[in-house]
Amino acid sequence: MSRLTHVTSGPYAPPPAARELTAVSADGARLYVQVHGPEGAPAVVLAHGWTCSTAFWAAQVRDLATDHRVIAYDQRGHGRSPAAADADGYSTRALADDLEAVLAAALAPGEKAVLVGHSMGAMTLVAAAGRRGLREHGAAALLCNTGASDLVAEATVLPMRAGRLRTRLTRSVLGSSAPLGPVTPVGRSVLKYATMGRAASREQAEACARIVHSCPRLVRRSWSHMLRTLRIDRNVPELTLPTRVVTGLADRLTPPVHARRIAAALPDGRLTELTGVGHMSPVEAPDAVNLAIRELTGAYLGTASAPQAETPARETPANETPVPVTPANETTAGERDSVRKKPAPTNSGQTKEEAA
Repeated sequence: MSRLTHVTSGPYAPPPAARELTAVSADGARLYVQVHGPEGAPAVVLAHGWTCSTAFWAAQVRDLATDHRVIAYDQRGHGRSPAAADADGYSTRALADDLEAVLAAALAPGEKAVLVGHSMGAMTLVAAAGRRGLREHGAAALLCNTGASDLVAEATVLPMRAGRLRTRLTRSVLGSSAPLGPVTPVGRSVLKYATMGRAASREQAEACARIVHSCPRLVRRSWSHMLRTLRIDRNVPELTLPTRVVTGLADRLTPPVHARRIAAALPDGRLTELTGVGHMSPVEAPDAVNLAIRELTGAYLGTASAPQAETPARETPANETPVPVTPANETTAGERDSVRKKPAPTNSGQTKEEAA
């Protein structure tokens, strides 16, 4: 491919992997896997979303690989993983099979990891709920900017009233196989509008545009069919791992209604809403996402406590209204949390969390 598949400098440029390997899925599909960080360190597995690649996780890898073993892989047809051989390879079953293959290839038998998914990567974790691989290797999960059904009907990318016309037009846009071409200022602006909040920087938008534009158009279209017909709601209660759900309040692709629905259905879930952040929270709000991962590894893999963050967030029981928190700095995403299941009370009876 002639055009750049990711930025090559700055905080969103992916660092070189310490080790690379290939996982082989149930149907023989080969998946590119990279490993960062020290051997023997607590493990984190990253599953990216539609039209992205391992490069999407650059900010997480740079932060976490100092004291974690970070495992990232390319979904079928993305990055350095070959495209599926037939239509059956573009399915939630294939996503779950592939995740199990990566876990088996990258982790020792019985080794636990915090599993992190963004968008279609989070759908992968939900699709694999109840699978033997998740039971064997999952310690906790983080689901970023995702949904379980009705993705097209509830997307707000097109500034129109909800209804059949908007749904039909959104389906056409998301299912298009038109080539995106090289990244231009206009293309970058369109991508930013559709996928990011207004506060996203030019550097962040450029990083996302490079990755998305490098996805082969037929792969993009093939996976879009799976997304248009997605219905994995019944899998959500089967995800019994302690799970944190992160959403951006400015997410147009998977608006917060999806995250709230998932968090409410999880047996052990907690919801975090990021003010001013769109669909690309790991890029737009890397500090908040990295902190959430560190909190999960600290709680469920026994690592050191996560560092304190500058912006506070409050948790409330599911039947109460979350209290918005004003960011200390308006360029930093504010965050508010809702405990969906049994919050642990402090002395005052209210749980509280620090968030970036």
